[in-house]
Amino acid sequence: MNPYKKLAGETAIYGMSSIVGRFLNWWLVPYYSFLFAPEVFGVVTNLYSYVAFFLVLLIYGMETSFFRYASKSDKPEEVFSTSLISVFLTSISFVLVVSLFRNSIASLIRYSEHPEYILWLGIILSIDAFTSIPFARLRLNNRPLKFAFVKLAGIGINIGFNIFFLSVCPKIIASDPNSFINHFYSPETGVGYVFISNLISSLVTLILLMPEILKVTLKFDRKLLIQMLSYGFPILIVGLCGMVNQNIDKILIPFLVPEEHNPMFQVGVYGANYKLAVLMNMFIQAFRYAFEPFFFSMKSSDDDKEVYSRVMKYFVIFGLFIFLGMVLFIDILKLVIDPVYHEGLKVVPVILMANLFYGIYFALSLWYKLTDLTRYGAYMAFTGAVITILLNIILIPFIGYFGSAIAVFVSYFSMMVISFYLGQKFYPVHYDLKTIGKYFAAVLFFYLMTFITNEQSALIKFTLHIVMILFFLFIVYSIEKKEIKSLFNKKIKK
Repeated sequence: MNPYKKLAGETAIYGMSSIVGRFLNWWLVPYYSFLFAPEVFGVVTNLYSYVAFFLVLLIYGMETSFFRYASKSDKPEEVFSTSLISVFLTSISFVLVVSLFRNSIASLIRYSEHPEYILWLGIILSIDAFTSIPFARLRLNNRPLKFAFVKLAGIGINIGFNIFFLSVCPKIIASDPNSFINHFYSPETGVGYVFISNLISSLVTLILLMPEILKVTLKFDRKLLIQMLSYGFPILIVGLCGMVNQNIDKILIPFLVPEEHNPMFQVGVYGANYKLAVLMNMFIQAFRYAFEPFFFSMKSSDDDKEVYSRVMKYFVIFGLFIFLGMVLFIDILKLVIDPVYHEGLKVVPVILMANLFYGIYFALSLWYKLTDLTRYGAYMAFTGAVITILLNIILIPFIGYFGSAIAVFVSYFSMMVISFYLGQKFYPVHYDLKTIGKYFAAVLFFYLMTFITNEQSALIKFTLHIVMILFFLFIVYSIEKKEIKSLFNKKIKK
């Protein structure tokens, strides 16, 4: 089968749940920005940063291990069952621990008045960790439509209940203080309804996946589990270090910014503008969902390295197009969030390019996964995490959240360079660096031009920006037109 059509098709379907779903979910950010002061939105940003860490910890590399062992096993159902039982037991244990120590945990992270937040988030984490294995099975079995349906349903539930609790209920109470809504709604809960909505969404997702779970005969293979844990442990380290790069800044800011500089305000402003880079994140996420099972299945083909090289080039082209479009039209993009958050717009280009570097790093990571050298993934991720932590500690006290943006940029760039160097040593792929370099140079030139065009009137500025993005597309077409015409007619050799 044509590998490019297969990857493009699955990326499109997974993208429906990832890009469309995350785009819908993203609208909660502007919704929150007009609803909550930055200090309150900072609570959401801060707590979900902790959630991201613990979700990786609770999955502990089992998702990738499942892909690896199920794809080469003659008993994939047994691999699924073993993975599911393992994650179920650890998730249940986590809920019990959080339930018992929620007051202490809340005090430790400065939420002593709201231990209920900790319990709700603990349940959400456990459910999401458990459902990651059925979702992985849907991907491995090439069932992107079911995957997309369940994902979108969960996101729709989350958005719907956010609007219901945060907007509809207050209006009903305001117009009718004795409404039946009082039986389950309390204005004092406030931002807590963000977490309650998420909890309901996770429960619905679990219910929708139950048919997939129940139709498998449960079998537990202890020897297999040990092998999977061994393979997945470096992936766990990679994931935890990745969360350091993505979220440690939003955890450290409250501890490193003096109280007189309102640290939670800074977390809120930074978090909202960080989310403006979501289009790049959505593109990378959709690519990741399709690419991981794709490159495992491609390993046996003769021209796989040529495929990887071309995939990398077009991934970079699309990523640069997203970056350029967002920085050229950021004056339009900023209208979706409350003006009080606009002071943080300066971090958006930095975060966008940092995320593109991370996407390239992920695409490069195939070398250590295909060669079972996953420990190198852990080494690189650990290096990036150390860079992120050190730069945050050094920069945040002096330049606040902009120091966090710089730390993310430097960390992802360093990881990308190191991965490329090691990949050429252990699993060399001839990437078209010359052409990729031309595209980066063109986008950098157009970005620098924005510092000049920003001084012009709005009409002239937007006209010039449209010309710039069209010219970039013309450059790409001029270089790639022959390859684009032949690309989807190519078939892999067996």
